[in-house]
Amino acid sequence: MTSVRRLAAWTLGLVVLAALVVLGVSKIDLGQVGSDLGRVRIGWLAVGFALMCVTYLARAESWFTALSASLGKGSVSRPFVTRVLLIGMFGSTVAPGRLGEALRAWLIARRTGGARQTLAVVVGTLVSQAFLNVLALLILAAVALGGGAIPGANTIAIAAIAGVPAAILVTLMLGPKLAASFTSVQRGPLGRLLAWLALRLGEVSSGLAVFRRLRTTAHSVGSQLFGWTMQTGLCYAVLLAFGLQHRVGIGTAAAVLFAVNVTAVLPLTPSNVGVFQAACIGVLAPLGIRASTGLAYGLVLQAIEILCATALGLPSLLVEGVSFADLRRASSLREAAAPSEEVL
Repeated sequence: MTSVRRLAAWTLGLVVLAALVVLGVSKIDLGQVGSDLGRVRIGWLAVGFALMCVTYLARAESWFTALSASLGKGSVSRPFVTRVLLIGMFGSTVAPGRLGEALRAWLIARRTGGARQTLAVVVGTLVSQAFLNVLALLILAAVALGGGAIPGANTIAIAAIAGVPAAILVTLMLGPKLAASFTSVQRGPLGRLLAWLALRLGEVSSGLAVFRRLRTTAHSVGSQLFGWTMQTGLCYAVLLAFGLQHRVGIGTAAAVLFAVNVTAVLPLTPSNVGVFQAACIGVLAPLGIRASTGLAYGLVLQAIEILCATALGLPSLLVEGVSFADLRRASSLREAAAPSEEVL
């Protein structure tokens, strides 16, 4: 079943990518793309690269706070967590799917004992970070709407989505107690099922300990949102590199970052190549920016992200001694977790 699902995902990804290539060749002046790339201001690209590096460090700080709250202070060091996050970002860059996240969870669990329960707690910290990412996306949507960068957007629909991550978070935090209370009055198969559910929810909810204290919550949320702010700065710096500052603003940068992340929820290709550029064109075209410039912008923006992930991730991978066998183990972990990911 796993192999069939993987083949279907790859087939769909190739079809989408082929369609995007055909559309690009037929609708976009590739000569103009080259001309746009030739006029890029290198100085702003260097600024963007620096901002992306800061983004990764800020996200590592947020995750370190979540891990320390869940596993206990001193269980992992800040430099180690930073390296693991960079390895994960590199893994997600070079491979389709969520290999990077599985690799992050496996490396932390291996360092802290490798027990199944520990792994579940680490996965819980990744859930906490995913919740913060959704929060950041909602803020980006609000900034983009306020700046008029998403013409015709359904504000009510975007606002309604805000309740989804909150509901998931409340369920994960209160679920163990609710399931345990039902277990005490249920017997037989249903009682055993509820007991198992209470145990699994308890393990994952332990990874959400960062939200149980105001100080750790503020630190983790602040670090994560600071990282997203820096990444928005990257998107704007690339707009400046193309000389578009007189036609767009920070709201456009927020809209671009929102679009490329939403379209990456179900990654079809490594780094979502193709879909990433289509998202950039989709945001910039309604603002009067030609598709060739949007494509060039998307290529440069993604190149900076990939270059940063590689430049920081490869040395981290070597320092931690991660082998290809370890990558295969992480891939197996991802496949084993696939059913639960589908539920979420």
